[in-house]
Amino acid sequence: MIERLERVVPEAAGKPNPLEIAQVMQPTTRQFAFEPESWTPERAKQTAGLFDSLAPTWRDRASELRDDALQDAFARGAVPDGLVLEVGSGTGVFTWWLAERTRRLVAVDLSLEMLRLAPADAAPRVCADAATLPVPDACVDALVLVNCFLFPPEADRVIAPGGALVWVSTLGDYTPIYLSAEDVVEALPGRWHGVASEAGWGSWAVVGRAP
Repeated sequence: MIERLERVVPEAAGKPNPLEIAQVMQPTTRQFAFEPESWTPERAKQTAGLFDSLAPTWRDRASELRDDALQDAFARGAVPDGLVLEVGSGTGVFTWWLAERTRRLVAVDLSLEMLRLAPADAAPRVCADAATLPVPDACVDALVLVNCFLFPPEADRVIAPGGALVWVSTLGDYTPIYLSAEDVVEALPGRWHGVASEAGWGSWAVVGRAP
């Protein structure tokens, strides 16, 4: 179940609308979430190659990657501290922000070229597939995904008891890699609940296992 919180951060003018990309990527995002077996080694390789090619210009998109929703999630979502994995960290647009607010942060991305351009002194950087994270079971207190594919079985495996998934879409439902908060809860194995809201151009949800 998702409890919807009222918006407190207004939406600024000039919100981008990457409609063509979203029309392609949103169905794919949903497929990976609800049919995890559709994420094959071949698709992982293709995706890594795509983001490797985008890495040199990724920071040019910083105006689209506003942190309003991430800030609001941490302010109102009761995100647990401890070991935090930022999955899909890219070139580290949000890594410094997270590093300043968490005790232990690891930045993970599928694209090696993205990680090469990320700040080396903000957090340890690990090149890994979000569908097969190189961490033990039940060891992550907060799994932070900003504009990143969700692989529910793996999220369920790595999140510790009392831990949470932080799901952020920087352009809300305009985000190419997007699921609603309700879809996130539905896709995760077992019973999950949490809170969600909108902030600035984006939206967020913080969800944990239901007692």
